Amino acid sequence: MAEQNKKMPKTTKNHAAKNAANQPPRRGAKEKSKPNRGYNTGRRTQRPTSVPSLPIHYTALGGLDEIGKNMAVFEYGDDAFIIDCGMSFPDEDLLGVDVVLPDFSYAVKIKDKIRGIFITHGHEDHIGALPYLLKEMNIPVYAAELTIALIDSKLKEHGLSGKADLHVVKAGSTVTVSKNISVEFVTVNHSIPDAVALAIKTPIGYVVHTGDFKIDTTPVMGPMIDLARFGQLGNEGVLALLADSTNAERPGYTPSERVVGESFANLFRKAHKKRIIVATFSSNLPRIQQIMTASAQDGRKVAVSGRSMINFVSIAQELGYLHIPEGLLIDIDEINSYPKDRVTLITTGSQGEPMSALSRMAFSDHRKVEVGPEDYIIISATPIPGNEKTVGKVINELMKRGCEVVYEKMYDVHVSGHACQEELKIIHGLTKPKFFIPVHGEQKHLYKHAALAKIMGMPNKNVLITSIGQTVELTADKMSVVGSVQAGRVLVDGLGVGDVGSIVLRDRKHLAEDGIIVVVASVDGVSGELVSGPDVVTRGFVYVRESEGLIDQIKDVAYKALEDCCRNPRCDWSTMKTRVRDDLSRMLFQKTKRSPMILPIIMDV
Repeated sequence: MAEQNKKMPKTTKNHAAKNAANQPPRRGAKEKSKPNRGYNTGRRTQRPTSVPSLPIHYTALGGLDEIGKNMAVFEYGDDAFIIDCGMSFPDEDLLGVDVVLPDFSYAVKIKDKIRGIFITHGHEDHIGALPYLLKEMNIPVYAAELTIALIDSKLKEHGLSGKADLHVVKAGSTVTVSKNISVEFVTVNHSIPDAVALAIKTPIGYVVHTGDFKIDTTPVMGPMIDLARFGQLGNEGVLALLADSTNAERPGYTPSERVVGESFANLFRKAHKKRIIVATFSSNLPRIQQIMTASAQDGRKVAVSGRSMINFVSIAQELGYLHIPEGLLIDIDEINSYPKDRVTLITTGSQGEPMSALSRMAFSDHRKVEVGPEDYIIISATPIPGNEKTVGKVINELMKRGCEVVYEKMYDVHVSGHACQEELKIIHGLTKPKFFIPVHGEQKHLYKHAALAKIMGMPNKNVLITSIGQTVELTADKMSVVGSVQAGRVLVDGLGVGDVGSIVLRDRKHLAEDGIIVVVASVDGVSGELVSGPDVVTRGFVYVRESEGLIDQIKDVAYKALEDCCRNPRCDWSTMKTRVRDDLSRMLFQKTKRSPMILPIIMDV
């Protein structure tokens, strides 16, 4: 432990000096304005001095050619650190899988040289995999205050509370990673407070990683993006820019979050006789603040529903990010004590998730909320690609119950947290990078962002679209892919990690499509005679009562196969099972054109 502590980075003074009194307290200290959650804040020293230059190596382990599971490893000489550690949710073909993690086996392999993890903001696609990584290596985590609070809450769920080395870093501050590298936190706007870009200082220039961002000149929470600092970095010399590509296909600018607040005020007036239910992302605290403000102005009480929503609101209120008037917030158990037109319910489920609160309301499966004609429901989010059907299904069910439903295409009830083309151009223009790597997006987003960089005058050779696992080498004069490491996805089912591989997924798909047939028989181990059976059990293949003739044929084919094997003294158990499986598969495909999973069980008696 002592050797590990010696390697820990220390925070240093930023370009605009900050008062140490503004820093959140160390573990065990007391502070009147905000509660101490047990996080560390590092000390500050001078920036690292220049040393002979080495090449920079950057390896993305996620977040390229996909949305989610953002993670990258940054290496310089014998020192390295990780940028973000996120997860993603499974596609429809990942049957039974709960979450998808990046394959961080390379990070574990080089853990002795990793000095810390730097997190840009508190969304699941940037922090969701942290508990799994921290079980493999105990290294410092650096992030802004709200992000650290959300990480700490997530670690508690995994039994890691108090075991991780968490450091709160204010925007504008710098963390010294080693004598060669420092990381500066730069304020950006996003759909969650405390989002930052990372300005990585090396002996051969800055590498700027924007994280997820947009330019919001009138943010609901926190300051405007620090465009002045991006311009200063450009003047000091940015070697490479790694920028968010999520909205690279969209022209123009992303609207300010305040547009949604104006829409809420109008919609609340239209719903004056009804209860209002708003479904949105639990992490979108500016949106939640505006819903609460509109509710207070309309004389409504506010309740929250959904585990993640309750968790986010609780943490944000405790840290002072949400400003809730006295008496506005009520428990969900109290909503029936007020007239419906005096209540607003903020809930999860904007993506139509089957177990979310809104989905359970739509299908009359919510224990505390029953919806109907007296409900005015606002879905304040855009469906993530692939979720359109599930969202539409929930909307249809709500409408069947007589609810009036407002969703994103009808009114301005949602704005993105990501920069559109003109904002991306502004960041390119301010930072003036020599090299550019688009990150955080599917292939179409990366290509479009690369095209924007070329439109702004960057040579083709200075723009690189890379893939997860590829190691990019940066020198003062050149950028190229110099190798690759193990990368991909790790599937989590329940509490297990990595226990769902391609074979398991293939079997699940097989079972889902064609069902299973179990053939049970008993054979005398001494005489080799068939004692009983075969008995047939099916699930997900045919309805037995209507297919008795087919079941009898299955029994006949299995009986003949077993009898033939029993007459052959050299036939072992494995051969017997294979013969039953092959004969049944052939017959069933001829009869039904289906290939159910066949599981022979032969008992020795």
